[in-house]
Amino acid sequence: MSLLLMTPPPLLDRLLQIVTRRYRLPDLTALATNVASPAVAVAVAIERARLSIGPDGAAPPSEVRQAFLGALAQLVREALRQDAGDPVFQAMMLRHRVAAVREYASLSTHAEQDRRQLRGAVNAIAHPGRRARTADADQRAALERLHAAATEGDWHALESTARQLRALPGVAADGDGGGSAPLIASLIDPLIDPLIAPLIAPLIAPGIDKLLAHPALARMQRLDALASHPRVAAYRALWSRHGPEAGTVTATSAGVASRERGAAAEAAAARALAVMADRLNADARYRAADVPGTASPYRIVTSMRVPSTIPASHDRAKSEWDVVLLRQRPGGGDTHDYDICLLLEVKASVEAATTDFPRLLRGLRLLGHADPDKRYAFDTNEGTVSLHGGSLHAFGMRGADRQKDPERDGHRDESGVAAFLYCCDAPADATPRVLGAASRMQLLSAAASLDYASALAEGADPEVSMLAPVWDQLLTSPRWATVLHQYPMLREVRERMVHTADLLAVAASA
Repeated sequence: MSLLLMTPPPLLDRLLQIVTRRYRLPDLTALATNVASPAVAVAVAIERARLSIGPDGAAPPSEVRQAFLGALAQLVREALRQDAGDPVFQAMMLRHRVAAVREYASLSTHAEQDRRQLRGAVNAIAHPGRRARTADADQRAALERLHAAATEGDWHALESTARQLRALPGVAADGDGGGSAPLIASLIDPLIDPLIAPLIAPLIAPGIDKLLAHPALARMQRLDALASHPRVAAYRALWSRHGPEAGTVTATSAGVASRERGAAAEAAAARALAVMADRLNADARYRAADVPGTASPYRIVTSMRVPSTIPASHDRAKSEWDVVLLRQRPGGGDTHDYDICLLLEVKASVEAATTDFPRLLRGLRLLGHADPDKRYAFDTNEGTVSLHGGSLHAFGMRGADRQKDPERDGHRDESGVAAFLYCCDAPADATPRVLGAASRMQLLSAAASLDYASALAEGADPEVSMLAPVWDQLLTSPRWATVLHQYPMLREVRERMVHTADLLAVAASA
């Protein structure tokens, strides 16, 4: 959950400063260089490399480079352990080493789309509604088998059945689709003329020919054939340890459960913020000084969607905020214009918040493009609210500043814009992770790391210098900038993360 404030009332400002930060991280440079965990050692080496880069771009000392290479080598070895390794990395290594696994992984990327296309092609000729208009019993039976094969994903049976169906006398007579019957059939929509359509048998042959020639059929058959390859079986087993395969009943159930947990977490955050709004409304100082004559200037809304009328790109920017605290503007009369006091974004874990952070900053920058002299209509679950462009622009520019300098500190800058917080209901780690999951995976998935892992898997004892390309990319490639700066980013996210219960407790005790 992220919080932003334009001109924080003293009470709200104090609450944001005293709320417990159970997810806070230590100063990484204070850790010893010979730490036991390879992940911590890698994080320490990366942070020391970042801090030692001179203003002229001079490379870090050689001992920092060697510490990084040694720690990365240990991280790879740890991820390869059969008993407690990383199944995702091991699957990636198999894909890197084995051509059959690479082909299987490539075909799997498009498998769901191929399934949909093939089932659509089968439905065009064998849907139960179409089968009912087929007079020939043998054709109807074959069409039913064809539809069942598509439903079950038996692509070899589908091809065999399609060829048998194509060879039936009535179907073979369709030929290339010539004659008047195909033309009449193509002009009649059974939804438009249900009385006439059943009298005209569906044209089957062209649909079967299209189905048999569809590239997706060959790809799905090849995917099934590769599934029996021993290395592919091992690859699939590794992925199954990471989570259920997409499209399965287990995956669907997990998705439903995840959405339910997310909805519950957002509801808890909304309750915490509602308590905070009640405390602000109950304080006579704010009623008298901020909004004279308004008994309850503060309110919350949920699922606030950013309108397209803000003149900036919405691409890859957060455009919906989970829970928002609003304050009615003084002197608004009957217009009920509001300023934003707090924006809350709920996340299930620290890692989810860290991954989301760049998108959140782009969302703030998007709001910063609001015209300070205009009003904008935001849709929410509680209806449409009118927000003043001045408050949007103010803290949006704060978000733009953070993009330029993500390490700047302080709860509030000169413009009075409060810091933002992430909030979740997950317990704090007993041993905080100082190497983010995304950075760890980028390090492990580098080509040099996979080559190093492959050499280990083949029984060799490679030199750590084999990992030098990763070090060079870390220092020079823009694609690796997020890894080089991963600890400041991770530390900031954790610094600005609070537990939902802690937020509720501090609001209730005010």
